[in-house]
Amino acid sequence: MKFVINVLSSSTAPATRRALRFAQAVIAQGHEIVRIFFYQDGVLTASNNLVVAQDQQDIAKQWQTFITEHKLDAVVCIAAALRRGILDQTEAQRYQRAAVNLAECYQLSGLGQLHDGLQQADRVISFGGE
Repeated sequence: MKFVINVLSSSTAPATRRALRFAQAVIAQGHEIVRIFFYQDGVLTASNNLVVAQDQQDIAKQWQTFITEHKLDAVVCIAAALRRGILDQTEAQRYQRAAVNLAECYQLSGLGQLHDGLQQADRVISFGGE
């Protein structure tokens, strides 16, 4: 079965941890993840600048490791990212900002990528949101 996973909460929210555990179970059971789409506060998971207390789980780092190890397509909504200060090199240059903080395993793109993933998937599972 092919899945799109839509993450709508920040990396500190329990829903984002549950999304990661779900994604890990999908891969472990031999299914395919077509795309992981980070939207609303979910885009904060893609920041390289997050720091968590040493006694807490670093869910953002766990997402990065999981995406990289499985070579998954991880898309961050560009509009939501820009509003929350998540920038890749192109957007940092466009808006004349000194910092780039998008982790390497993610790409900034639009809702069209979510729509494209929906066309390819059998199931869409969303975690979090308002």
